Amino acid sequence: MLNDNIEFTLYKNARILDPANSLDFLGCILIHKDTIHAVEKDLDKIKITKNTKIEDLNGLCVSPGLVDIRVQIGEPGEEHKESILSAVQSAVSGGITSLVCLPNTNPVLDDQATVEFVKRRADSHNMARVFTYGAATKGLRGKELAEIGLLSESGALAFTDGIKAISDARIMHKVLSYASTFNLLVVQHPEEESLSNGGVMNTGEMATRLGLPGIPREAEIIMLERDLRLVEMTDSRYHAAHISTSESVEIITKAKKKGLKVTCDTSPFYFKLNELAVGDYRTFSKLSPPLRNEDDRKAIVEGLRNGIIDVIASDHSPQDQESKRIPFSQAAFGGSGLETLLATSLDLYHNGDLSLLDILSKITINPSKLMKLDSGTLNIGAPADLIIFDPNKSWRIVGDNFISKSKNTPFDGMPSQGRVVKTIINGEIVFNSMDKK
Repeated sequence: MLNDNIEFTLYKNARILDPANSLDFLGCILIHKDTIHAVEKDLDKIKITKNTKIEDLNGLCVSPGLVDIRVQIGEPGEEHKESILSAVQSAVSGGITSLVCLPNTNPVLDDQATVEFVKRRADSHNMARVFTYGAATKGLRGKELAEIGLLSESGALAFTDGIKAISDARIMHKVLSYASTFNLLVVQHPEEESLSNGGVMNTGEMATRLGLPGIPREAEIIMLERDLRLVEMTDSRYHAAHISTSESVEIITKAKKKGLKVTCDTSPFYFKLNELAVGDYRTFSKLSPPLRNEDDRKAIVEGLRNGIIDVIASDHSPQDQESKRIPFSQAAFGGSGLETLLATSLDLYHNGDLSLLDILSKITINPSKLMKLDSGTLNIGAPADLIIFDPNKSWRIVGDNFISKSKNTPFDGMPSQGRVVKTIINGEIVFNSMDKK
């Protein structure tokens, strides 16, 4: 906590990175209580008073805090997998200052009371800002529209059936039509269940060799093609979550060229790994959608590079050990992603695929704009939600060391580069890696 007499905090000799304003320079940033007061190249332009705390960052990077738009939290109902407290602690350790959680809790986030409960619980922890999606259909059953208007009034940012696709075309048409009336965003997990049901990994040679039932790429492709026809009919806002195939990138490219209100995200799982990560039945790499082939992985990287893929999200899907340390066909889908979002995204920078600003745009300002939040920038007067990080810090990802209750990461044991030093929310330091030493 800051001393009561301290009104300003100055971070100098910092590499200022703000993709919202295309800023990348060595300079300083001044925080006044809970807001950003000044960002300058020249320290002489900053008025320093006796109530200013000064910290020399010696070239470390300062950027807006990360905004993660696809997070599963077990609370309410499955706190043994992830509570709101463990989720926000995990998030800030990974540099995430705002997160949006999916509605697939127990009970489902399909009424005002449950949405407001999650908000109150998150606010009580005074860490990462937690926002919610509202369920698109009651109980996530895909049969009847949820109270979308009331949920929006309660603070739900967008509407989705979470890890389930809205399979019924008539219901999806109703959801999109209603959402379009109020300019609300609909988020879809694009997967044709009749094709994917019973599958456990990507259809192909690897699945055949392992003797495992496959999930064909076409399950994602067909659902996307159907949905975008409905989007065109309804003039609605649509977001495709965690796309994983080359054809998905092509479909969304065509939709954007047509002028449809379409956006999409992917996860580091799909640009860093391919189906070979399943190896000899490695359940930590059992994900939904499944890890695809190498050509698909490369296409996802290209989609990020050319701007077709708007956002990188962690796709944090916590599972307990009992759900993962069992035979592959019986294991739960999902991987932990909060604490590795920055580092795995920075792989694109270290590999020369994207610039540092381009990567940061996909985990700060782009998701913030999509969800209509006031975060994701270093604008003067903006909330002082930012991170200090070392993009070159080498470390090894070890799931057992995660703050998250969930240790199931497909990146377990992998070397990585890029680490959060401090996370600051509303001007307060909520994570400091030096505290762990």
